[in-house]
Amino acid sequence: MSFGILYLCVHNAGRSQMAAAFTSAWARPGVVVMSAGSSPGAAVNPAAAAVMDEIGITLGGAVPKKWTMGMLEEVDAVVSMGCGDECPVLPGKLRLDWVIDDPAGRDLDFVRRVRDEVASRVREFLAERDLLADQA
Repeated sequence: MSFGILYLCVHNAGRSQMAAAFTSAWARPGVVVMSAGSSPGAAVNPAAAAVMDEIGITLGGAVPKKWTMGMLEEVDAVVSMGCGDECPVLPGKLRLDWVIDDPAGRDLDFVRRVRDEVASRVREFLAERDLLADQA
């Protein structure tokens, strides 16, 4: 059984990239994960990449991208993080809105706190839906 999750934020450069990386690392096989933004940045936030590297989960190769209707149609759940009305709502899809501070332009300690909050929410989300891999 597959399950698709789309993580959304404004720039797709920090929070949603971290959430997708945690999900890819922790979810059981068959979980499809995507991330996108309403107004994608030029590159992944270097501070977000650095704090993820600290814990051994890389954002290497991740590129901010704009969400599409095709992405929405492929997933079962849409998790937004601070894009407000710019994030889409599609009937029949599970929709969650996580209020998590934007790490853009913040110091590493702040970005670490954001990382840890994203990690906690992802783990809880996956556990609630029985999507955690056995070793996660």
